[in-house]
Amino acid sequence: MAGAGADKAGAGTTARAAAELQGRNFSAGGELYTTLEVWTSQVKTVLQMFAHISNHLDYSKKSHANDEVEIAATLRGRDGSAVPVSELQKYVK
Repeated sequence: MAGAGADKAGAGTTARAAAELQGRNFSAGGELYTTLEVWTSQVKTVLQMFAHISNHLDYSKKSHANDEVEIAATLRGRDGSAVPVSELQKYVK
């Protein structure tokens, strides 16, 4: 809505329509500006939430990969061989 049909100055069609309405003394111009500001604010909030979720997923993926490496190293015997299942069952309750 904010950037749709942007001109060389970066004003979208909604902002230009609001300016045109205000320039002709229509009260709808101010209301359209208000709607545009609220819309833009909400879009920015949603984009920030997506960025936060993406960052958290990247962190979780890296953290779990590190956990996997540590677990794999822990589940090796002194000679580097895999720990037998009977040994692992001691930790499962």
